[in-house]
Amino acid sequence: MLEQTSREFIQRHRLLEKGDRLVVAVSGGPDSLALIHFLHALRDELDVEVACAHVDHMFRGRESYEDLLFVEGFCKERDIPFFGERINIPELMETEKGSLQEMARKARYGYLRQVMDRYGGNKLALGHHGDDQVETILMKWTRGAGAKGRAGIPFKRPFSAGEIIRPFLPVTKAEILDYCKRERLFPRIDPSNSKDTYTRNRFRSRVLPFLKEENPHVHRNFQQFSEESLEDEEFLEELTRVKLNKVWKVEEDFSTLDIKRFLQMAQPLQRRAINLILNYLYKLKPASLSSIHIYDVLRLLKGENPNAQLDLPSGLKVTKAYQTCYFHFGNLSGGPYYFELGIHSSIILPTGIRISLMPSRGYVQDDGGETIHLNRDGVTLPLIVRTREAGDRMKVKGMEGSKKLKTLFIDEKIPLHLRDRWPVVTDSEGRILWVPGLRKSVYDTGEGREDSLVLQVKSNHLLGGS
Repeated sequence: MLEQTSREFIQRHRLLEKGDRLVVAVSGGPDSLALIHFLHALRDELDVEVACAHVDHMFRGRESYEDLLFVEGFCKERDIPFFGERINIPELMETEKGSLQEMARKARYGYLRQVMDRYGGNKLALGHHGDDQVETILMKWTRGAGAKGRAGIPFKRPFSAGEIIRPFLPVTKAEILDYCKRERLFPRIDPSNSKDTYTRNRFRSRVLPFLKEENPHVHRNFQQFSEESLEDEEFLEELTRVKLNKVWKVEEDFSTLDIKRFLQMAQPLQRRAINLILNYLYKLKPASLSSIHIYDVLRLLKGENPNAQLDLPSGLKVTKAYQTCYFHFGNLSGGPYYFELGIHSSIILPTGIRISLMPSRGYVQDDGGETIHLNRDGVTLPLIVRTREAGDRMKVKGMEGSKKLKTLFIDEKIPLHLRDRWPVVTDSEGRILWVPGLRKSVYDTGEGREDSLVLQVKSNHLLGGS
């Protein structure tokens, strides 16, 4: 019987506690109508308060408005506080992007949050049942959901200032219909629930009957799978967080992953780590994102190509640069820059690096940067600080002849996106004097003289040694 099964489920998972203020989302259909009737009947026994919230999405004109009036009347007969709202989803579709179902869901949950606040509710009860659970898990598997997504519908989860609870997950649609019949409830029927246009309806009409033929209690096995999967996932996710915190760093415009240390993690933790990163970076997770993308990222990280990029939904890019992986929206490198630098002056580059030029007389070395010394008569002022250009060559200190900057970047394993914003210092005649953080040129005298110049760079995380 529905009453006993649901009551035991509520007790086992502590879905309701003394003093709770429940808001029950009621469409007027069998599931939600049975749920509010059931919870209202238990209110004194459980010492909880029950209110009702209904949203008319205005899909079916007068018919959907009559659903609202029906639910309102049902609550009035039983002195249940009622909150109702009409939201014109078809009209919103003309000005906002998104699918009809996504927009309706967003509007519905937005209104339910408002009701929770106005009523002072701490629990939102929804009418999902065991058949819904079976359909959801099968849909997730078919689509390719990530680790936690494969577990289906959780029996409770955080929502607003409280929780969403689903007391009917252990019972079937048939049991709900039987309850409605026994309690003389006459729910409204939404004809769209029988249309094969929607994926869920196709699973409901074609797959679920076959499974129930094989095992009438199949929903119990799916619910057990869901609960055990969520427990396992919480444990593995916590392990993953501990490991991930040591290899992943979040910057202002991007985040970085230490590939070598990441790949030392166990394979199950790697998958979950990528999922955690994507969940963090997406403010609103795209509907098109699936486990396929997690495996795409893993293939990128394990691939032999030292420089590679992957485009994920909604503009998120994953850029591999040797042993570092960058997650970012938009381009990493930024545009080219060009600055002139005179004596007794400093500039701050778009990358945050400060470069200063001063006479060596009176200069005191500090620990905050690196320097080269230039013969005042051997260079033409002002100096130029710019990004790289095609054909750039540098006479590297300690080497014969000149070397292409492109070769220098490759030898030093500088990521592609950093090469386009790395500072190159030349004199006014175009002679490259220094590529800070990489190599010094033959123009560096190595020490200060009375008439020489000191070029100092105060670096950030983008530059390494000299």
